[in-house]
This record gives sequence, structure tokens and C-alpha cells, in this order.
Amino acid sequence: MSISDLFDSGFRNRNKGHFSAIVRVALSDGIITPEEKEFLDKLAIKLEISQAEYEEILENPLKYPINPPLMHTHRIERLYDLSRMVYADHILGPKQHELLTRFALALGFTAGNITYIVDKALKLVQMDADLDTFTYEMQHMNR
Repeated sequence: MSISDLFDSGFRNRNKGHFSAIVRVALSDGIITPEEKEFLDKLAIKLEISQAEYEEILENPLKYPINPPLMHTHRIERLYDLSRMVYADHILGPKQHELLTRFALALGFTAGNITYIVDKALKLVQMDADLDTFTYEMQHMNR
């Protein structure tokens, strides 16, 4: 197995883990709404998730672990995707907030300020912030 195969395999597994986490958020209320389905379809393409992998993950979203990115910027990008999924149906309930909190912790965000991070992320998504704005605001939230 070549180095590029190992890198590609790890990259694909991280994408599957990220996609699985987002599917878990979508399924947190027991159904996938049309808005959530549309978001999942677009994200699957972006993350290079095949149709077979997509179906496998929908059947068992716990199969792939969350693999937190090393770079803080990449963690923020993943938090952006997760936050958008939580808010995809424009309804925020305690279960969605709790799931986003758990996933944010799994992504490597600090437990000491996790409530602030999750609240800020959800506020930005509710304001329809794009990825650049979300990233900037999350990186500069304590300044």
C-alpha cells in the first residue's frame, strides 16, 4: 500500500465520520426532513461519499467515529456543517442543542466554553452566515 493510498484512506474515513455525525444530527428527531435530505445530498457530494456509503451511513450512522481535524480552522468548518444541519429545518430543540454540544466536544472544542461556542455557532447559522463569516466570527469571538 502506498503513502497516497494511506492518506486517501484516512481522508475518506474522516469524511465518512463527519458525514455520519451530521446524519446523527439529522436523525435526532427521528425523521429526515426534505431540507435535511437536500443538505445531506449536497454534503455527500462535497465529501465524496458514494451512494453505497451514503445508504450504509443512513442505516447505521454510528458505524464511523468522529475524527477531529488537527487544525482549528477545519474544526470550525465541521462545526459549521453540523450547525447548519441542526438548523436545517429551522427548528431548534433541546435534543439538537445537546447533540451539537456533544459533537463540538468530540471535534476538540474546550468544555469550559462549549456552551458559548455552541450558542454562537447556532446564532450565526440562524443569521444565515456563510462559511467565511462563520469562520471569522468563531475565530475572533473572544477578541
